Amino acid sequence: MVNYDLVHQMSLASSPYAPGTDEFIKSGLTPLASEKIKPFRVAESPLHFECIVKDIIELGSEGGAGNLVICEVVQMHIKESLLDHNGMIDQQKIDLVARMGGNWYCRTDDRSMFEVEKPITTCGIGYDRIPEDIRNSKLLTGNDLGQLGGIEVLPDETNVNEYKLLELSELFLTLGDEPVELERALHQRAKDLLSDNKLEEAWMTLLSFNNG
Repeated sequence: MVNYDLVHQMSLASSPYAPGTDEFIKSGLTPLASEKIKPFRVAESPLHFECIVKDIIELGSEGGAGNLVICEVVQMHIKESLLDHNGMIDQQKIDLVARMGGNWYCRTDDRSMFEVEKPITTCGIGYDRIPEDIRNSKLLTGNDLGQLGGIEVLPDETNVNEYKLLELSELFLTLGDEPVELERALHQRAKDLLSDNKLEEAWMTLLSFNNG
């Protein structure tokens, strides 16, 4: 694994040295014996995967096509300093580097990272169950609708009415006689809530429009 502290040594190791050249020596990185495979690990890396190659798939015959290498991970090594209090990798500490095109890379930090909750054990209602007037919104994007479709159960009428009374009463008082503007304002509020990952609040905002 390459983090920011290794990026220049990693890049140096990718130089077109002659066959047989020891890239550990050229890059200044330290070889570390693996436990289950023959190739050495990079001691400076905070995370190591020992892998067995299962298949190599050629992705083309023209320049730059490359190969897809499919491996089985047989051993993993993680520096304890990377772990959070739950024993999981702390993404704020790992400081990963992502390869882009040409000379460009991306550093994963607070400005570039965000979370999307994975529906591993949950099942959202889906895009098709979103009311048509919401699907046809002029403000909500496909990405917004995908987020809305991730809710497991829609808020019930009682909760929507309570939320409308406590959180949306000013909007309804101000724009109650202008339904087009009211709907637009509610959709914008829902969009803002979604950007803060407040899914249920966004749904209650949207459902309040046609809720008596």
